Amino acid sequence: MTHLWVRAEQRENEERVGLTPEGCAALIAQGIRVTVEDSSVRAIPIGGYRAAGAEIAPENSWPDAPVDAIIFGLKELPEDGTPLPHRHIMFGHAYKGQPAGQDLLRRFRAAGGTLYDLEYLVNEDGRRVAAFGYWAGFAGAAVTLTAWAAQQRGGICGPVGVHAGRDALVSSLTQEMAATGAECPRAIVIGALGRVGTGASDLCEAVGVQVTRWDMAETASGGPFPQVLAHEVFLNCILAQPGCPVFVPADAKTAPRKLTAIGDIACDPTSDFSPVKVYDRTTTWAEPVLRVQDDPVLDVMAIDNLPSMLPVESSQDYAAQLLPSLLTLGDPDSGVWGRAKATFDDHIARL
Repeated sequence: MTHLWVRAEQRENEERVGLTPEGCAALIAQGIRVTVEDSSVRAIPIGGYRAAGAEIAPENSWPDAPVDAIIFGLKELPEDGTPLPHRHIMFGHAYKGQPAGQDLLRRFRAAGGTLYDLEYLVNEDGRRVAAFGYWAGFAGAAVTLTAWAAQQRGGICGPVGVHAGRDALVSSLTQEMAATGAECPRAIVIGALGRVGTGASDLCEAVGVQVTRWDMAETASGGPFPQVLAHEVFLNCILAQPGCPVFVPADAKTAPRKLTAIGDIACDPTSDFSPVKVYDRTTTWAEPVLRVQDDPVLDVMAIDNLPSMLPVESSQDYAAQLLPSLLTLGDPDSGVWGRAKATFDDHIARL
């Protein structure tokens, strides 16, 4: 029997989950055994999973799960170097040359485990079957505009946290921007036709920010793109990959510009393919932006778990997208799982 083990998230400020109680019930009805770890932070209470028929395990007990269990989480595992014998479903951030990702792959190789990277679960046409992109874009645009508002007050963006929902976030941000007394900034969104860009554009419109929408056609020339520097806010919503143009070069910090706030929502600063070259590390909920230039000011927002600021809505949305694929776990050698395994095997061979 296929055994799916839903682990508790161990990443700070991470309340999301990739399976709802309703999805859990559907998997059990399909003949899949489901274990769900208790969690002190998960936005969806454990009681719903128990009522759906899942077995409940102690928080963070997944290392002792049966070796044939498939461990399902979202964000990174603790970087403790331990070998990984299980099959894991998660965002590995391991296939674009990231140093931590290479260490993760070595841990799988050491114990014979497998990574089914959620970013690389794709259909026959190569399109991802599930993504948090919309809510990443929505929340990322909100934090970037919060940073812009802080600049108008002569400060820097303070800590951010979880919001009760979309409407609460929009209301709070609208009031904060209005309180600055400044004219609304103009934002340029690159990747505007995708999930991330749609979410970012929707947030901007909800708070009255004028949006310039760019996608592949507008960036096909390969750059440079002085139009980015002519907007007060830039929201990067394009996943770093080979051939991606540079939207903000390193010399933009000292170039003439109106740009003061960058939201690198698809943040991957340690990748060789990053299109934003003015910073080198992700930011956190406690310190949401990096001030990369003081005169004129330039702040970069690069939080890599943005959807967790709206954990219930983003979890429900993502889990609904992913469930049809989870229902096929009984045949892990074909379909989306077989393709993900082939991608993993290819990168293991390159180590």
